[in-house]
Amino acid sequence: MRILLVGAGGTLGGAVRQALAARGHEVIGVGRTGGDLVADVTDPEAVARLYTEAGPLDGVAVAAGDAVFKPLRELTADDFAATFRGKALSQVELVRQGARHVATTGSFTLVSGVLTEEPIAAGAAASAANGAVEAFVRAAAIELPPQRINAVSPTVVEESLPSYGPFFSGMEAVPAARVATAYVRSIEGAQTGQIYAVR
Repeated sequence: MRILLVGAGGTLGGAVRQALAARGHEVIGVGRTGGDLVADVTDPEAVARLYTEAGPLDGVAVAAGDAVFKPLRELTADDFAATFRGKALSQVELVRQGARHVATTGSFTLVSGVLTEEPIAAGAAASAANGAVEAFVRAAAIELPPQRINAVSPTVVEESLPSYGPFFSGMEAVPAARVATAYVRSIEGAQTGQIYAVR
């Protein structure tokens, strides 16, 4: 299959790319500043150009999303807007436009995260955006068939502990390669409307 992978250059994206390539898939990596294709997916016009450049696709997977981590009393309206744009609206836009570009039997795999169910201090914006992604997946799943859509909801990955570990104290981390198996399941499987939790 020919898979467009957003965030392919990141920690999780690199593991997903490796897992998909090892299974014989053609992976087109997308990054904001580098990759096979370059695009800022928070910009709907950039998403349109991305799909034009990418050509025919069997699937789209997202392994990146920006969120602002601050105590609730310090979060501004702009912080919430930036988090929803970076984590939720960008993924919604990839599906909204991508439905016309992905094969009829193709799939979308989005990313949410553990904070939907296990909130942490300073994570209110991220929790809200993750919840929006998961609600969208369930809603889109009743309108997209025969195309499929799922989300992968990982806990913090071991490789990211130096950067994010202090926010996730007491939560067990998992290797990025383990999270990548959930992407394989979503892309190669038959289910839709699922949230694959990796804890």
